[in-house]
Amino acid sequence: VFRSDSRVSAPFFVLTPATSTPVSASSTHIPCPSTQPFVPHERLSRITRVKVVADSSISSYTVLLARVLVISDIHANMQALDACMNAAPAHDVVWNLGDVVGYGASPNETIQVSRRIGQCFVRGNHDKACSGISDARDFNRAAALSAVWTREALSPDNLDWLKELPAGPIKCDGAQIAHGSPLDEDHYLLDVVDGCRTLADAGARLNFFGHTHVQGGFADGDGRCYRILPDYLDADGLANCTIELVNDTEYLINPGSVGQPRDGDARSSFALWDSDARTMTFYRVPYDIPAAQQLIRDAGMHEWLADRLALGR
Repeated sequence: VFRSDSRVSAPFFVLTPATSTPVSASSTHIPCPSTQPFVPHERLSRITRVKVVADSSISSYTVLLARVLVISDIHANMQALDACMNAAPAHDVVWNLGDVVGYGASPNETIQVSRRIGQCFVRGNHDKACSGISDARDFNRAAALSAVWTREALSPDNLDWLKELPAGPIKCDGAQIAHGSPLDEDHYLLDVVDGCRTLADAGARLNFFGHTHVQGGFADGDGRCYRILPDYLDADGLANCTIELVNDTEYLINPGSVGQPRDGDARSSFALWDSDARTMTFYRVPYDIPAAQQLIRDAGMHEWLADRLALGR
């Protein structure tokens, strides 16, 4: 059975499997035991998790939504998006960090679902290229050709919606979201030095970003800055990993990619922020990869776009 230590004051997340010792503060990996409970389809009443706060400094009430489902980089992979939403725990809102389309063969389907379930959006670089508001000169050949295919496949209504997605960063109920970085929507935040420099100028305590397709993030608190890397002990099936958000620490959190993970784990990924419990939970979900691959091949896209799905690269 998995348990998490109660509120910790150290700047690192301490997660303790029942039979092991706590993780040292020098570690960058968060162990995610395969025995921790994961109950998909739990649907609690929204009213039990929504707090309404009267603030004398404002003329209206502020609604604080406790559970935020954070998704990113769907990349027109409907099989992966379906799997994530079917496995997602109870939540109040959905935030989408961009790149709803590109690479995959179901752009209209993923846009329709995203529009239906999402409340807070930013655009990604593929959203821009596929809608025609930017070119694909920085894309590799496979990505550029998929952008052209996507633009021709999109319905007029979905194309217009894609063009209207806002640039990040934007503020969403107590946090900030961006596609690449709070400082540059197209920047890849990959190493800890870059992550720490970005946190210094991000302008928010809690930031969500995507773009890299790598689940985890960065944290800066108590004079230390470090990388967050969920370390799943089980490479198959449903898995989740919960960390506790520490006071006086700033975060850059990447939920991972729904539709094209690149961290060596082919399972789809997303995250859940519980602002009431002050926790962040990372999830991995298996999906029908062969079906997604076949759609890409049937569309005549580059074979590598299909092959990489099984590699998680």
